[in-house]
Amino acid sequence: MKRQKRTTIYDIAQKLNLAASSVSRALSNSSKVNAATKALVLKTAAEMNYQQNAMASNLRKGNNPTIGVVVPRINQNFFSNIIAGLEEVTYKKGYNLIICQSNELHAREVDCVNALINQHVSCIIISIAAETGSYQHLQQVLDRHIRLIQFDRVVDELDTFKVINDNERASQEAVLHLVAQGYKRIALLEGPQDIDIFRQRKEGYLSAIRKSGFPVLEELMCENAWTKELGAKATLELLSLPDPPDAIFASTSDFSALGVLEVATDKGIAVPETLGICGYSNEPFTEITSPSITTIDQYSISMGKTIANLYFQEMEAFDYGVEPKIVSIKPKLIVRKSTSRS
Repeated sequence: MKRQKRTTIYDIAQKLNLAASSVSRALSNSSKVNAATKALVLKTAAEMNYQQNAMASNLRKGNNPTIGVVVPRINQNFFSNIIAGLEEVTYKKGYNLIICQSNELHAREVDCVNALINQHVSCIIISIAAETGSYQHLQQVLDRHIRLIQFDRVVDELDTFKVINDNERASQEAVLHLVAQGYKRIALLEGPQDIDIFRQRKEGYLSAIRKSGFPVLEELMCENAWTKELGAKATLELLSLPDPPDAIFASTSDFSALGVLEVATDKGIAVPETLGICGYSNEPFTEITSPSITTIDQYSISMGKTIANLYFQEMEAFDYGVEPKIVSIKPKLIVRKSTSRS
């Protein structure tokens, strides 16, 4: 079936033998067009199923109520909840969201940002991909006077508004909880250290280990174990040590923690008695695994609302004299069966 061509003001103008500018003014209820012509144009527009191009109209008025969002992965609960929180606020304000996914790839992130720039969005909200590179594309956003808000994973060097979690404090709390449960050899599954949040979580781990009087052991820290598969692989390596860990903190994600749990289950290792497991992000599946997984709730929906409100409260007026600030949200440790020895 052939798709019907969208009706334009030029089609209406041709049918009525009017100038396109006259049709445009009539549709905009301009006082420069008499009532009879307005009525005729509106009647003809309805008959021809004309729909106004809202984006073009907004651009002519110097305003586009559209915000672009770039996330590493849409199918992760943390990022989908961020989007839900954003949408709840933006919808009430009459704004639309354009959602893009970088899939953790730098080149794709650049493409997403460029596409949003070309859509003339009023603001771009972004959490950077795990694969890092030049941040010229984000500087370009600022150079074009498009608002930029970073969240969760941010580029410190860019002077923008940022909404983050207190990752270091949350990680320290998680490890101290493991210590309180009697675990003594606590391993860390860490993410790429060129990403700020993973550096902060490692610092929290190290701080808690030192505070508890335990030695910092390189053999208990596994780099880039941030997916279920990599978490499982790292766990097999840790369990093969002459003196294996009695707890594993998957500071990267609950998916990594799930990989740990699957290996423990396959090997018949009792959780939490022999091995404690703690994840990060409070994915929905952590409540229904056996045993349920201790994790860290980042208050993602609330974080999304905070990001949106930051734009509307302090940035919508386009006052470039406003000093960018950092908003920090404290995550919460959710203790479940995977670490509950007592």
